[in-house]
Amino acid sequence: MTVGLWEHWLLPGIWITIQLTVFSAVFAAVVAFGVGMARTSRLWIVRFLSGFYVEVFRGTSALVLMFWLFFVMPLAFETQLLPMWAAVLALGLAYGAYGAEIVRGALRAVAPAQHEAAIALSFSPAQRMRRVLLPQAVPEMLPPFNNLLIELLKATSLVSAVSVADITFAAQLSRLATGESLQIYAIVLGLYFVLAFVLTRLMRLLERRAKAGIGQAPERKRASGERKVPGRRPARVPAGAVQARGGGR
Repeated sequence: MTVGLWEHWLLPGIWITIQLTVFSAVFAAVVAFGVGMARTSRLWIVRFLSGFYVEVFRGTSALVLMFWLFFVMPLAFETQLLPMWAAVLALGLAYGAYGAEIVRGALRAVAPAQHEAAIALSFSPAQRMRRVLLPQAVPEMLPPFNNLLIELLKATSLVSAVSVADITFAAQLSRLATGESLQIYAIVLGLYFVLAFVLTRLMRLLERRAKAGIGQAPERKRASGERKVPGRRPARVPAGAVQARGGGR
């Protein structure tokens, strides 16, 4: 593969993939938090509508939704979306539905005593959500959000179906121009892996900071020579030491 093909196709494709992932992830996060918090509302109509959204978009193919937004919507509403924004909208709506269930589950996992304490302090529902529930729920959301973000990154390869020049689209053009399949697709696999690895490290850093913000110490690694013996009980304190601490009684 020549340097010119790399510069003209794959490098711009990497940049398009990064933009798609960032824009779709931001939109999906807004949808996930909005719908997820609505799923915990005391109003049944709010719970019903948010649950209906989750069921519809969680059970809909993101690719078919992309086709609807790009090909069908202009016929129905006489409005043509750019391929990039049709892809962002489709991915954000689809993965926002998955994220909404993560948000709902994390909020439900907060201890009931925290709800009761916030009510005892006369916090409004908005204050309870912002100052008590979300700070404790967000660290629990981040690991599944990390998996969802990686899935979203890989799903950006679908946008080549609506002619968005991402990595996959660039790889197809490069293969047609050079006739090389093994080398090009091997490079593309490596690029997706590198992007996923970087996202994972960033999300883990965010998770550690979120846990530190609520006073949860990060997990410490054991020393190289330290081993945990299965079934070993803690050492007993000698009776003399107890008497010494008790003042010699």
